[in-house]
Amino acid sequence: MVLSPADKTNVKAVWEKIGTNGAAYGTEALDRMFLSFPTTKTYFSHFDLSPGSAQIQGHGKKVADALAHAAAHVDELTGALSSLSDLHAHKLRVDPVNFKLLSHALLVTLAANQPEEFNPAVHASLDKFLASVSTVLTSKYR
Repeated sequence: MVLSPADKTNVKAVWEKIGTNGAAYGTEALDRMFLSFPTTKTYFSHFDLSPGSAQIQGHGKKVADALAHAAAHVDELTGALSSLSDLHAHKLRVDPVNFKLLSHALLVTLAANQPEEFNPAVHASLDKFLASVSTVLTSKYR
């Protein structure tokens, strides 16, 4: 999916406003995903998946850091996320559908926590951005 210059501006602006709340939003998004889509728990059966657990918080931070990195390198997502794509495809073997589910949970989380920033244009830009990130992360599965 091609991000327009306006989309890129929106994505970067949102990630700047998220700032130090990124890990909390990542954790909340994972909690939402596991509660809304229980089959995603299959890949994390060895984790404590109770809401806000230390393991969920740790992975929430990883999600936030990866997305902040992607937002900072929005013009070269493939290169910026290459090692993460390798990890998910070859070592972790995460079901690619989970990226779409997490993207949805992230959009809901951001809308709930940043309602003043989450207008229709920003929503569309973030949706395109997360779809692009998901595409890159699943590209090594082929």
